[in-house]
Amino acid sequence: MTETKTGRALRFRVLGTENTLQFENFTTIVAGYTGRDEAAVRHHIDELAAIGVAPPAQVPMLYTMNSDTTSVAENVEIDGHNTSGEVEPVILRHSGKYFLGVGSDHTDRDLETIDIADSKRACPKPLCSNVIEIPDWESFEWDSCTMRSWVDGKLYQEGTLANLRTPTDLLGILAERHSDDGNDLICFADTLPLLDGEFTPGHRWALELTIPDGRTLSHTYTTSEGH
Repeated sequence: MTETKTGRALRFRVLGTENTLQFENFTTIVAGYTGRDEAAVRHHIDELAAIGVAPPAQVPMLYTMNSDTTSVAENVEIDGHNTSGEVEPVILRHSGKYFLGVGSDHTDRDLETIDIADSKRACPKPLCSNVIEIPDWESFEWDSCTMRSWVDGKLYQEGTLANLRTPTDLLGILAERHSDDGNDLICFADTLPLLDGEFTPGHRWALELTIPDGRTLSHTYTTSEGH
């Protein structure tokens, strides 16, 4: 796996502890088409094709991002008018330990019809500065976690992680396709269906992920157009 380095460190607080994590040299991956139901994934690919989005080269698809775009800021700069976010569980690996976060795969929807990878790389990847340590993915109740997102105050997504590939599965695919050196990693693990089925541009995005023991990760960010 090619490591994408950044000169700008990211700091995270581990909930329930006094510990902090500092990410300096790390890889950012955005995973797509990670649904467990292959027929549903194929239907989604066909739906996107109908609006001009080319099918992925592989399923699931793993896109390597420029890690400089990964941000815990409350405001991020974007280019273009037609961009939107999506709530995603985020798998973090730091010094060999794993953590769970919540973030947004903010994407340029106009560019998406030309090149999906470029549409993702064109936008920041916001995420929460709080994370939860997960000692063992095998025993973690991934399927029972719930996620929600709001755009400009309107509920945009809601559901559980039961239909997304598990972290163990996703990390295994990552290791198979790339030379995984075990270094620090931030992996956006895909999203939930949109409640109204249509991407909605907006200014203020709120993200929420709740795990079965009741702990909740949340992040709110706004967008402003760059100059």
